[in-house]
Amino acid sequence: MKVLIVEDDPKIASFLKNGLTEEFFSVDLSNNGDEAIYLANVNNYGVIILDIMIHGSDGYEVCKKIRSHK
Repeated sequence: MKVLIVEDDPKIASFLKNGLTEEFFSVDLSNNGDEAIYLANVNNYGVIILDIMIHGSDGYEVCKKIRSHK
């Protein structure tokens, strides 16, 4: 399964990515909302782990834009 992690704290993002990768998930990382929207629109993710307080568009705006595009 393909997973998108949207997290601007490098330690948290790395921890999540390493744990999911060890369980054989394919993981993409984004540290800002605008990039996350782009990635979600060009890829098919089974799960998106989305932080609320991120750079660019905040997590709420990212969620709204992704849902309206699908």
